[in-house]
Formats: sequence, structure tokens, C-alpha cells
Amino acid sequence: MVRWRSGTVQATRRTWHGAAELDVTVDDGEKVRALAYPHLVGTPEPGDRVLLNVGALVMGLGTGGYALVVALPDRLPADPPDDGTSRDAGHLVKARYTPLQTIRLGVDEEASPHRTVMAAAESLDGMPVVTADLHSALPAILAGIRADRPETRVAYVMTDGGALPAWFSRTLDGLRDHLAGTITTGQAFGGDLEASTVHTGLLAARHVLAADVTVVAQGPGNLGTGTTWGFSGVALGEAVNAIATLGGRPVGSLRLSEGDGRARHLGVSHHSLTAYGKVALVTADLPVPDKLDPALEEALMPLAQRHRLVRVPADGLDEALRASPVPLSTMGRGLDGDHLYFLAAAVAGRHAVSLLG
Repeated sequence: MVRWRSGTVQATRRTWHGAAELDVTVDDGEKVRALAYPHLVGTPEPGDRVLLNVGALVMGLGTGGYALVVALPDRLPADPPDDGTSRDAGHLVKARYTPLQTIRLGVDEEASPHRTVMAAAESLDGMPVVTADLHSALPAILAGIRADRPETRVAYVMTDGGALPAWFSRTLDGLRDHLAGTITTGQAFGGDLEASTVHTGLLAARHVLAADVTVVAQGPGNLGTGTTWGFSGVALGEAVNAIATLGGRPVGSLRLSEGDGRARHLGVSHHSLTAYGKVALVTADLPVPDKLDPALEEALMPLAQRHRLVRVPADGLDEALRASPVPLSTMGRGLDGDHLYFLAAAVAGRHAVSLLG
């Protein structure tokens, strides 16, 4: 069920691409932190009445701990222009049959300027594609790529296992000048390009954005139940299959940790063991830092039955990670709080770029 509140905007705290963070006083006098997506609901201003969904806030979710603005009922935004120029002028409906379903222009639909290119696209032409379990791996993978070949064009394909609006991610906002573009796939939306599937998203990364390397990961706020199969990152294995089907080179960023307090994620996460070891049906390269604890080496051996474990020198990557244009954080831990997690992502980026020759 949706937990509804009505309130009044007091101030705008900060904004980033596609999002505005607000101070809102709800009708019972409580002050809450709220988030609005202006592309969906319009731009809230102090004094505006807002309808809020406070479910995630009440639950105390980390990444989702906002009251979300559902509407500005007294000042509705205008319809998008009906001249075919708007990204809302297409036929790709996302968040389908929810009250906030949004209509976007798909990269490969007939009205798209990229229609001809996408209609002819059939292969990734051997492009390396890095898959990652968590959104927080993206800047670390990018650091590994940039450490060796800073001129590399990198695209990001965002799946719908976490946040649906790409606008939610302050990481993406900070990386806009460092990426060739973001493509939102499935039910996710708000990228530079919209695609209906991971397959078309990958093809668009290669043939529309002209990416040399692509990263595939969900948006922030993944779902996990603590069971073998009950986590959104299981889709990683399907992404590996899609990459190989399209003639790409899958490179798996392993979720390794020395700082996670949960046994199922300490060392090698059960997410990686399941997604790569049970869901992925084709062989991928799984890079690991060249100096690993023997116990961790042993824990990775089941993955070697299907995949290639590639030991990658980690020299220079600590400096590259510390120079990241956006803060590094996973589950509240920064680089020094879980160095292995970020290093494992960075070596995946380094290995991917080495495949370019």
C-alpha cells in the first residue's frame, strides 16, 4: 500500500540533473526531506502544495529514505510539445500501468533519429562489457578504465533492478562529463537514451554512443532478501548471456568485500557466486586483483569451472580510485572502509580496457 501525505514545500535543499531535494512540512507539522523529479511532476517551489508517498521514508530505507513527490495538484506541469521533438513524444511506456507511468522516446522506435542505425545493428563487434552487481561499482570501474586509457568512450547501461529513474543517482550526475552517455533499459527511465531491453541498450551503446567499453549495472537501491535467488542482481547472469549473444566480450566485476558485516557478502558475495556461477550460461572473464588472500582465492574456485579468472595487477589503482570525480561509497562504506570492494571493480575496468588492444 502507498502511505500518502500532503504537505507544503518550505525550501529547495539542492538540485542535480533531473532531481530536486526539498524541505516539506506535512499537514501534521512534521518536517520531512522530499525528492521530486521535475520531468515527471514539474518543478516545486516554496509554498507549493505537494502530494507525497512516504513509504520508503517510514521504512527507513537508506537509498530510498525520501518522501517522494507524486504531484503538485494546484500547479500541474504543461503537456510536452506535440511536435515530435520531446523525449516524452515516443511510444515507450515505462513504469507501465502505475500511476506515474511515463512515455519516452525509444532509441529504436520509428520517430527516433537513431532508428536507421538501430534497425541495422546486430552485433557489439567484440566490445568489452563490464557487468556489476551494485550501482556503487560504476565509478570504481570507470576509474580502472581511465587509469590506463583516459580517452576511452564509456557508456552506462542501467537496468531496472534498483531505482527506476536515472535522475535519482547523484553518482550519474557527477559522472555526466566522464561518460559517453547513459541508457536506461526495461522499466528504468531518464537516461540520455531509452531502450526497452538490455539487448537494445547494449546495441545503442555501441552503435549510437560509439562506446569502446560499456558498463551494465542496476540503479541505486538494489533489492535483496538474504536468500540464494532473491536479489535483483541475479539479472547480472542474464546480462552476461545477452552480451555474448550479441557478440560482445563479457567481463564480470566481482563483488568482493573485506568490510561487509554480513557473512553472505564477506569475501566473495553470494550474489556473485549465484549470478555468475548459476545464471550465466556462457563464459566471462572475471578479473581479480593479483594479490588475494588464499582463503578468498579458494572461495572463488567454483566460478573457475565456467569462467576465466584473470589476475590483474592493481598498481596505480588506489591513486585512480582516490581521484574519482564522485565520492566512492557502498552500503555506507567509503574506499578505506572496504578497499577490496572498490579495487575489485577497478581491476574489472582495467581488464576490460586491456581487451581493446
